[in-house]
Amino acid sequence: MPTPRKQFAQHWLKSEKALNSIIAAAELKKADSSKKADFGNRGDRVLEIGPGTGVLTRQLLPLADSVVAVEIDRDLCELLIKKFGKIDTFLLLQEDFLTLDLPLMLAPLPEFQNPNKVVANIPYNITGPIIEKLLGTIACPAENPFESIVLLVQKEVALRLNAKPGSTNFGALTVRVQYLAECDFICDVSAKAFQPPPKVDSAVIRLRPRTFQPMATDPCFFETLLRLGFGSKRKMLRNNLQSLIDRDRVSQLLETLGANPQSRAEDLSVEQWVLLSNQLVADL
Repeated sequence: MPTPRKQFAQHWLKSEKALNSIIAAAELKKADSSKKADFGNRGDRVLEIGPGTGVLTRQLLPLADSVVAVEIDRDLCELLIKKFGKIDTFLLLQEDFLTLDLPLMLAPLPEFQNPNKVVANIPYNITGPIIEKLLGTIACPAENPFESIVLLVQKEVALRLNAKPGSTNFGALTVRVQYLAECDFICDVSAKAFQPPPKVDSAVIRLRPRTFQPMATDPCFFETLLRLGFGSKRKMLRNNLQSLIDRDRVSQLLETLGANPQSRAEDLSVEQWVLLSNQLVADL
């Protein structure tokens, strides 16, 4: 077992229970070998970010048509090549996922192109940037979204992504992610499930990218509104937005949306945030 490197926030998952939960949440399928190979008979093509020692990779390979693994650690890449290098449905890229142009890299490899699912135990220190790269942003959503994204993340982040309005965990990140994808909290994962154990507990989440209805008529304005609205969570929303819109107008709009005029940012649902943004755009 290689020594985990702090610079890459490496913690090796060792719990079979957690691995099984990740695999079950991914709902993987292979193409039917008895049928003609065409787009209608296509199995899942998986993208794995940070495969580490390959404990998850080993379970993914028999269940999917292909697995593209992206690993930045050179020593781990050597280990992964020894383990899976002879499997023709496995492709390893020694790259930094955050700077990787995946479609360009896969262009000459049709059997690995267009992965449709992500299954990964990602480094916690870059969770935000990874999710943004996978989903895009409100102003610029991913052009070819994945069918599903199953991630093992820090539990605190999982709670924020899956939070309900009125919860202390509900914030700007919640709205941004839930606007772009449905989020399911799959299960808790104890720190003891890793070697070495991290200082925090973890959780498995599943994101299913979708087009939110109603859509934001001005996504860039919506982003600005969220930034201002959640700028000071202790203040009422009308006070946070007063640099943008008159306080009385905000109160009026909140009443129209069925919300308390004294609401704070976390009290509004994602739909109410979108409707508020759209009405303010219409006012301007």
